[in-house]
Amino acid sequence: MFSLRKLAATVFASGLALVLPGCATNLYAPDPQYVAPAMWKVADKDTTIYLFGTVHALSKETAWYGGPIEQAYESSDELVTEIKLGDPVGDATAIVERAALPAGENLRDLMTVENRAKYEETLVSLGLPVDAMDKFEPWYAAMTLSLLPVMQKGFDPQSGADTELAGKAEGKQLAALENVNDQIDIFDGLPMDAQLTFLAETVGSVGQAADELNVMVGKWLQGDAKGLAAVMNEELDDPVLYSRLLTQRNARWADWIKQRMEQPGTVFVAVGAGHLAGKGSVQDVLQKRGVKVTRVRK
Repeated sequence: MFSLRKLAATVFASGLALVLPGCATNLYAPDPQYVAPAMWKVADKDTTIYLFGTVHALSKETAWYGGPIEQAYESSDELVTEIKLGDPVGDATAIVERAALPAGENLRDLMTVENRAKYEETLVSLGLPVDAMDKFEPWYAAMTLSLLPVMQKGFDPQSGADTELAGKAEGKQLAALENVNDQIDIFDGLPMDAQLTFLAETVGSVGQAADELNVMVGKWLQGDAKGLAAVMNEELDDPVLYSRLLTQRNARWADWIKQRMEQPGTVFVAVGAGHLAGKGSVQDVLQKRGVKVTRVRK
């Protein structure tokens, strides 16, 4: 059985660049060693790779860029993100094409009577017609319902950490660890019953979406990687999904980083903060493969 109530918020923190996380006020007492989003580095005599955890949408008032983060970014020759940034139209087209149900199928027809009623009520509460997503698979509807309440509260993807970094990337080389289809596969590849469970539990938690994101992003703003991991792991207890979303990708990215260390230069890797938090993080994988990772302090 999937435990998916907090999956959407976990996705936002774990860094699927296809979706948008919310922002938070400072909810937690700062750790005086950091008081900034967390960053690590891997270095040898001629190569330095910074590992920075991002959130993909923030309010315009959120201040996070500065200090060691700014210094590391300004010194870097290359920016590496999860997917190539700057083609929102192409990305949206790919998502919609992959999310479409087969001709003749209807999303609401796949639901139980009870789940359909709650789903329709939620759409209306968000200002959408009940047939708004009839032609799409459940995972897409679930993601949409996760995003809308947050965006309706004023959180802006154009203010996300990734977007801000990309806007400062003039003169830097750009690279990506994945492509759009890699990220879509994580959810599009789920069995239909799991997708429907995801949608039903998302419907049940729409009212709490912003609060859950506030908790996660509050920890991100304070550089509390352990606390972020604890919140993320609280209810994402299906090992297959956890592996697809986090640990398999972390292992691939660690391989990329280790290989990139063979070339000289300074690289700034910006991925979802959840990938740099807790057991099985990118840092954990690197350490197990003999690569020393150091937390950057203020």
